[in-house]
Amino acid sequence: MQAKYISYQETNAFSAAVLDYIGGKDQLKAFYKYTPDFDGFAKAIANRNFKGERSTLVDVLKKQYHNIDASALVQQNIDLLTDDRTFTITTGHQLNIFTGPLYFIYKIVTAINLAKELKVQFPDYNFVPVYWMATEDHDFEEINHLKIEDKKLSWNKRAAGATGRLNTADITEVLNAYKGYLGISENGLKLAELTDRAYAQNEKLADATRVLVDGLFGEYGLICVDADVHELKKQFAGIVEKDIIEQNSFKSISESNASLEDHGYRAQVNPREINFFYMTDGFRERIVEENGIYQVLNSDIRFSEVELKQEIESFPERFSPNVVMRPMYQEVILPNLAYIGGGAEVTYWLQLKSNFEHYGVAYPVLLLRNSALVIDKRSERKMQILAITHKNLFKDDETLKNDWIKAHVTLQLSLDDEERSIRAVFDQIKLNAYKIDKTLGESADAAKTKALKLISRLEKKMLRAEKRKHDTSLSQIDDLKDKLFPNGVLQERVLNIAPIYVVHGDAFIAACIDSFKPLDHQFTVLFAQ
Repeated sequence: MQAKYISYQETNAFSAAVLDYIGGKDQLKAFYKYTPDFDGFAKAIANRNFKGERSTLVDVLKKQYHNIDASALVQQNIDLLTDDRTFTITTGHQLNIFTGPLYFIYKIVTAINLAKELKVQFPDYNFVPVYWMATEDHDFEEINHLKIEDKKLSWNKRAAGATGRLNTADITEVLNAYKGYLGISENGLKLAELTDRAYAQNEKLADATRVLVDGLFGEYGLICVDADVHELKKQFAGIVEKDIIEQNSFKSISESNASLEDHGYRAQVNPREINFFYMTDGFRERIVEENGIYQVLNSDIRFSEVELKQEIESFPERFSPNVVMRPMYQEVILPNLAYIGGGAEVTYWLQLKSNFEHYGVAYPVLLLRNSALVIDKRSERKMQILAITHKNLFKDDETLKNDWIKAHVTLQLSLDDEERSIRAVFDQIKLNAYKIDKTLGESADAAKTKALKLISRLEKKMLRAEKRKHDTSLSQIDDLKDKLFPNGVLQERVLNIAPIYVVHGDAFIAACIDSFKPLDHQFTVLFAQ
């Protein structure tokens, strides 16, 4: 695939907070520690003093990979984690079935490529790409479906509790529908075999997801981490206890949110007084405190402070962090150097720095994941016929069509010159009228406003009349936009990898690996060859 690049600003798809962050605006510098560039990484390496248990992390990972024929590079990377010179480069996401939207793929590729770039820049250290599996998330409705072209596939079941623990026994119907779409081509059969092996041969969704992701990215050394484990939670237990009882995260993050809003940014997430759930199989509910008693909502479970401390010490795995505390758990148990996230994640990580500082936990380099638009051959031919560039595609529909009309007509549709002339005439009339009677100036202004409105209306009528002459071309523009921006949003937020993989196979992932430049902060447009 051929890659072209545009700035994130030109896509009109990213928030002011994200654009200002990657642009290095001064007003955000208080909300992060390191710049997302090699200088920032050099400082992060020098300052990173990992206090977690590397040997425990490696033991857990080897257990989780025991039934996977992992690549030599994956095994090597797991072993490297025992070395104090090894750092992780982490991205994370929910356990979307069959990988869900394309940005799931793009997150992981960004992590892989950043690890490679850092190894070249800092050869004395090792950098391991990690996919943090959001196995404790309980929002099943967000992960149980996917879209392939114009068809939606859903895993219909009654689900509760952590999604990573869900049993996949009843996924057969949607699995067969997915494999049916993939067809009988070589690429389709390869992905079908991988998804079948992942979901039909593993009882838990976490294990199925690990097999699928390893099948797609194992050759690049990616490690999948499931942190829903007693041994890892034990390292986080001290912070869990302190934060539930003292409610420090609520205080710190609320203050950061207020400061961000003072600078004109909208907070992405809001903390609660207690930012942990109580979790067992099929159950994950918030903990609230009232009059010194810690109650688990929608249950009869309650603890005194003494009982709570004992429960955390004995069963730390039962305490699950919410969105504002999960990042800290990650940084406690991983020798992590960078976190790679989407726009919303970048924004809420900016809200968390003060809380990291409160607990003395290292805050990583924060990086916006790579984004991409894949343009198939048919769409590219349409673009060539219509003379639309990849940059034009990101304009809103009406602007794109208006610009196209103005560029493809022989008559001048813009009345800008005439408008300037009218303004000049009425300004002169106003000046002359003012000399006669000062009160006539307002009348002259009113007449000018009326004339300019008439000119504006006429210009719009001329544009509409010209559009009617080009109905076919404008309809083709609509079709092109609908194809490349389903539901009016970035393709990566909606479409699954399946249709692209059927055509290109592993070459698509290889093209992303070849094209994504994590530290260039540019949007990638991939043209299929």
